[in-house]
Amino acid sequence: MAEFTLIAKPGRATGSSESRRLRAAGRIPAVVYGHGIDGISVSVDGRDLRHALSGNAGLNQLLSLQVGSDTHLAMARSLQRHPVRHTVLHVDFQVVRRDEIISADVPVVISGEAKAVEQENGIVEHLLTSLTVNATPGLIPGNIEVDISGLTVGEGIRVGDLRLPDGVTTDVSPDDVIVMASVTRAAVEEEEAAEEGAEAEAAEGEAAAPQGGSPAGQASGADAAETSGSEEG
Repeated sequence: MAEFTLIAKPGRATGSSESRRLRAAGRIPAVVYGHGIDGISVSVDGRDLRHALSGNAGLNQLLSLQVGSDTHLAMARSLQRHPVRHTVLHVDFQVVRRDEIISADVPVVISGEAKAVEQENGIVEHLLTSLTVNATPGLIPGNIEVDISGLTVGEGIRVGDLRLPDGVTTDVSPDDVIVMASVTRAAVEEEEAAEEGAEAEAAEGEAAAPQGGSPAGQASGADAAETSGSEEG
């Protein structure tokens, strides 16, 4: 994974008013920590930060973070956003080493079309949208792709079905469901309505059928008996 150079200006004053002033000037308050660094208060250019994190790696982008005369290999581990505007209010940068195993949340994306599910009026539910993986910083994938083209109704794809890249593991239970194919409520109701209609037709047919023989048949039998008696007399 290629690194993105980001300049962090140290020596920022802390406090709500100072943070608001920085944001008004287009800068984002931040903290740098990890590997012996307790926490350095810095600020970064908002546009540079968006550019750094807008690639396929997202928050898992490796950064060459320049803090004064020092340069650190780092990752943006936590972003605080405005609840309405969703703009970044604060960011934590964690210093990492190239050879250490770290945990990171990786997006799970769906590929392919589940045609067999569509033919049965089913839906594919995407239940697990990100997966926590363990890897060295350079091996963390930008995303994990799940192919649903072979899925049928009633089937699912679980964490244990994934083929993770070499050097990447996860502690998530292999039984956790990522996607599940099921029938829609509308399809169930349509099937129930069809079954009820068939049962109603069958009931109507039984009600219309003759019960215990026809009166005409009984009368014909009596006439025959009377005729036979007359002949014998």
